[in-house]
Amino acid sequence: MQTIRVDTPSAKYEVFAGSGLLETLVPRIEKSAGRLPRRVFVLTSPEIWALWSETFLHSFPEPPVTLFLAPGEQHKTMAHVERLTREMIRAGGDRSSLLIAFGGGIVGDVGGFVAAIFMRGIPYVQVPTTFLAQVDSSIGGKVGVNLPEGKNLVGNFHHPRAVFADIGVLGTLPGRELRAGLMESIKAGIIRDRSLLRFLEEQAEAVLDRDLKALERVIAASIRMKADVVNKDERESGLRMILNFGHTVGHALESVTRYKAMLHGEAIAWGMVAALALGWQRETITASQMDRLESLIYRYGPLPALKLRAKKIVAATGGDKKNVGGVRRFVLPHGIGDAGVVEDVTEAELEAAVAYMLEKATNDKSAS
Repeated sequence: MQTIRVDTPSAKYEVFAGSGLLETLVPRIEKSAGRLPRRVFVLTSPEIWALWSETFLHSFPEPPVTLFLAPGEQHKTMAHVERLTREMIRAGGDRSSLLIAFGGGIVGDVGGFVAAIFMRGIPYVQVPTTFLAQVDSSIGGKVGVNLPEGKNLVGNFHHPRAVFADIGVLGTLPGRELRAGLMESIKAGIIRDRSLLRFLEEQAEAVLDRDLKALERVIAASIRMKADVVNKDERESGLRMILNFGHTVGHALESVTRYKAMLHGEAIAWGMVAALALGWQRETITASQMDRLESLIYRYGPLPALKLRAKKIVAATGGDKKNVGGVRRFVLPHGIGDAGVVEDVTEAELEAAVAYMLEKATNDKSAS
């Protein structure tokens, strides 16, 4: 088991990554967050609960109150937040309650936001069940929901008391979900970890075959990268913005397709292709570096084909929460293993990069 420390000005906690964590969850929670309170809630999806409830409940002296959130970005809304908080009130929730977010990134984001606002804030624990949630969204305390105008526009910073990433649950994860989640690890390698990037290149077959040692290596390295960034910039005032590499265009793709055409990781993958094209245009990466990184993204595909207009995608980037005062902020690669934020990307530049991405997404064998 790997243990990674998150140490920020407002919260200190540990992220545990390994196998067999789920069936011993209660003693692990109590060691990290104190004894279980009178009322414990678990927010999960019906699918995850059907697969893993028996293992999850193994160490509980009595079952927690179960709350359900259906999968899909369309359920990551204020309406569902209100429903869940009212269910908690009716079930006897109070300021001493604990919430456990047991599911993928949407469950984690919504669960963390519910914990942040219920009774003005209660403790919660993340138990992520998808690769993407284990390496990214469960760590760092960013929680929130979507609005029709854009993704994650309502939210807060509310850190969990602990994160338990059980690699064993990935055995039931659909292959497409695994590949989509791995795009976040590719992102981690591109922006800050050359050794992780090389491992993903050299051990692609083992990773995609779900070799436990290979997965643990990738997951732990991805978590360490994100924890290091969050420790240095908790509130996304500078360095932490690099974690949004690929997300400006990726979130726009999700928005214009109404979150129905692709998984989050797939959208980020195409967003990274656009960001690489923009980096090449600006000479922050060479043509050979661009080819290497783009080939790695496709190696972990295929990605969904896109039939969209560049102007529509670029227009949708206007709602990106990184933008301040009308200035479009964009994360670009600086070689391999480094990245930075620029504030002078023109609409024409971005449209050219998106057009390149769309050409790949319609004509290239990387698209399915």
